[in-house]
Amino acid sequence: MAMDYKNGAKEIVENIGGKENISGMTHCATRLRLNLKDDSKADTSTIKQIDGVVNIVNKAGQYQILIGTDVPKLYAEMEKLVGDEKTDTSASANNERSSKGIVNNIFSAVSSIFAPLLPALAGSGILRGLLLLFAQLGWLDETSGTYQILTVASMSVFYFLPVLLAFTSAKRFGADPFISVLIGASLLHPDFIAMMGDVGNGATTTFLGIPTVLMNYNSTVVPIILAILVYSYLYKWLDRKIPETLKLVVLPLVSLAIMVPLTTIAIGPLGVYGGELIANLVNWLIEESSVLAGILVGGGWSVLVSLGIHWAVNPIMINNVATYGFDYIVPFTFACNFATIGVALGVFLKAKDRDIRNFSMTGVVTISLSAIIEPLVFGLLVKNKKLFLAQIIGGAIGGAYLGLTKVYTNAFVFGSVTTFPAFVGENTANFINAMIGLAISFVAATILGFIFARKDEKLVSD
Repeated sequence: MAMDYKNGAKEIVENIGGKENISGMTHCATRLRLNLKDDSKADTSTIKQIDGVVNIVNKAGQYQILIGTDVPKLYAEMEKLVGDEKTDTSASANNERSSKGIVNNIFSAVSSIFAPLLPALAGSGILRGLLLLFAQLGWLDETSGTYQILTVASMSVFYFLPVLLAFTSAKRFGADPFISVLIGASLLHPDFIAMMGDVGNGATTTFLGIPTVLMNYNSTVVPIILAILVYSYLYKWLDRKIPETLKLVVLPLVSLAIMVPLTTIAIGPLGVYGGELIANLVNWLIEESSVLAGILVGGGWSVLVSLGIHWAVNPIMINNVATYGFDYIVPFTFACNFATIGVALGVFLKAKDRDIRNFSMTGVVTISLSAIIEPLVFGLLVKNKKLFLAQIIGGAIGGAYLGLTKVYTNAFVFGSVTTFPAFVGENTANFINAMIGLAISFVAATILGFIFARKDEKLVSD
């Protein structure tokens, strides 16, 4: 039975300490993420009993309510009750959360900036993988108009990533979203790109006599986020100082006149080099010890998910795909997901209780089709440490093989059967090794799950 989102939202607000206790609100793919002024006012045990609530995680500076893929529908009802001003999670909310730590605030910011873009990134990535597959099979001619138009459809989200991130960053940091989009679009304007000529990145020009290094900002992640973070402070200052009668014209005028040059002169190049440094460091570590990376990420990803801090790694994967066209980390998350499927199947084969068998099989189908592992993680693994260990071992073994064979994806996707096209590339062995690695995770976890599960295993409620 589907969740009654209107009543569910009402019950959550009532038991969270009222809307006055919510300083900020957002959501990701499966979780309603609330920033509370006083966590002690939240009646966690009662909220867990609300129809549709899978679990509660109070980590990374947020009170996270796990709902599932229907969380946007609940969020829409929450907005009606809480008010639009609380969905920004910026301004005063940031000040209230400062005491909870910089790291927690970073996790929260990353989540709210990237979560709205995940469907677009995943869908585009799968379309790109299918195009490559169809071209290899001879079903599509790479010179045909059909192929080229669909290629544009699949790659636009990456090319215009600065524009999309400008919008979500503005919503997070409390800046004007449409002026922020214009700042991002300015970096992709054909005339701006033409200024680089044949030199490309590193070409120079001047602005009011100030030397300016020109960069190609399409498919970049860090520069626009930094730019909008800086702009949020300028915007709030201008909003306070400019009279209401002049805001319509003066505020956007001053914003664009200051932020576009400032971004091209200082913020943009800093962001590009900083983003490349982080990505290169991660990729270097993977190249130097890919097996160890596979063990750590493949085995530990579910732990990060259970804590709600896996978002800290997602931008690195997105940046790799956008910048280089491939990523080594995404396959390790596949290993985690297929190990989770394996444990659930092992429990299904071993347990006799009808409820836990139904729950396990539902989890198998859900992950296979949508890559959502949270229900199984919270409903099964965190309540049975042996089964959690089985999942970690399965993910680590499969991740080690994926690391050893340097498996990559050409898109940022979540690990499921439906996202297999992301492994398709010019190297056929990449797809084969991916299937072998995921089979290793699945089989190992299934066996261990069967061994560790008890015949009288029960679906324990909190």
